[in-house]
Amino acid sequence: MAERLESLKAGIIGGLSVCFTFIITSLVNSLVLAKYFKTLASLEFDVNWQWWVSGVVACLSGLLFGVTYRYIIRSDKNPQLKAGGVLAFGLVRGLTQIELGWNADTILPCLVLAGESILWFVVGAIALDTAIQLGWIKPFPSA
Repeated sequence: MAERLESLKAGIIGGLSVCFTFIITSLVNSLVLAKYFKTLASLEFDVNWQWWVSGVVACLSGLLFGVTYRYIIRSDKNPQLKAGGVLAFGLVRGLTQIELGWNADTILPCLVLAGESILWFVVGAIALDTAIQLGWIKPFPSA
């Protein structure tokens, strides 16, 4: 039972950090990138049901990432394994957003969306590593 609670705490921290980063990148996309770079105008968002659904999916992805990341780092301190987990979650999430980028004339919005998706999970990994170092979350016991 204690392990499930630790995984739930990791999931909550991962979900909150990814959700927070999603909100920040949405604001940057709309207020900076879409405004000053005409080739990225398709990144501008309205707070409508599609934005809310995308935010919920980002939060749930962060929750799953938190639980998975805790499991990834349980027995191996290999930095490539950590980076691979972050990259895998980021690319999968980025690929789900490419539809928005395909509505543009160039591939640049697709690259921005993929990059920001990886950024979300990098922030999530940093938050989880910090939480483990501070003792908020216990690392998964070694197998």
